[in-house]
Amino acid sequence: MVSDFNFLLQSMAWPLVLLLAWFVGERLHELWLIPRVSSYVAVGLLGGLLNLPGLTGAVPGLPFLANVALSLVLFELGYRINLRWFWHNPWVAAVGVLESLITFTLIYLTCHSFGLTQDASLVIAALSIAASPAGIVRVANELRSVGQVTERVLHLCAINCILSVLALKLVIGYWHLSISADLALAAFGSIHVLLTSVGIGALLGVATPMLLRQRAAQERAVTVVFALAVLLLTTMAYGLKLSPLLAALIFGIVARSRRVHLTNAQRDFGTIGDLLAVFLFVYIASLINWADLATGIVLGLVLIAVRTLSKVACNVAVARLSGITERKGLMTGLALTPMSVFAILLLEQSRLLGFDPAAQVLSVMAAMLLLQELLGPVLTQRALMAARETHVTRQA
Repeated sequence: MVSDFNFLLQSMAWPLVLLLAWFVGERLHELWLIPRVSSYVAVGLLGGLLNLPGLTGAVPGLPFLANVALSLVLFELGYRINLRWFWHNPWVAAVGVLESLITFTLIYLTCHSFGLTQDASLVIAALSIAASPAGIVRVANELRSVGQVTERVLHLCAINCILSVLALKLVIGYWHLSISADLALAAFGSIHVLLTSVGIGALLGVATPMLLRQRAAQERAVTVVFALAVLLLTTMAYGLKLSPLLAALIFGIVARSRRVHLTNAQRDFGTIGDLLAVFLFVYIASLINWADLATGIVLGLVLIAVRTLSKVACNVAVARLSGITERKGLMTGLALTPMSVFAILLLEQSRLLGFDPAAQVLSVMAAMLLLQELLGPVLTQRALMAARETHVTRQA
């Protein structure tokens, strides 16, 4: 009888927490315009603190579901990338690459100065390149934000994510080389994953629009087909031990270039996208161990300051060259603050594939990831509002 009651509690934990997260998110957004995703993170953190049965344990299938949720966001981010913009304004791509290199270098030196191992410093530096597509895209869609700063933030976020995956895979390859001295294994583990992930993403990006052109699909049907394609892509990536996040981003970029129309009505993939977003942010927050927060708070604050300064300074420095004002460059840099969802799932994937330092790095970065994901969406929201590119009211 007791075992049946415990099983009932564990079964009810996730639905109840997700329902609570949704309610809190809607209420705080209505009252104070707090980004919904920040509320979801707060509820997930509270659930982790209380150690709710069935929430903080290892539940089979949840990591895969989280990757599906983030892959949908990455597809949407990729779908909003206009490659021609990089051709007409190469400074946008240049600042994305420059800022990524500077951020990597500064974060690595900062970690090294705090006495972290070389492996941990390299991994943290690689992850710090990325901005969180989940936080940025959800906030931009929530505000119905359109304009120079919004588009620049989305394009820079995509560049940051690609370079972060590239840097992390190179670090993992270096780690394999250092422990096994097998150059072929190290190269295969990194280059194979990168190229194959890009390849299957591009292949699906070509094949899916071809499938849609065979018949006149309605807007809702187009969304369903793309969602199923992302699910297929994530499953393939899991089975082949590839990067579903990189593959989904490339899928979106290539699909956009094939000129299949995805209207504003399908942003966030509708109701199923909203549900998966609630789950994603609650799940990511529940992975953070509260015991690690106190020990890493000083390092976390320093890393946040260094990362934010790097992104803001680079965007302000090249603002005029890239066609915007310094003020808009400042707003762009601040809007790139969120990073945790993408970083944590990359770490989880790496850990499942045998990268031992991943668990240590998650522990070291706990405070940084908590603050970035809890407060980062607020900074993104305020930056886009300050840029006067939003189209919602407090009652929206």
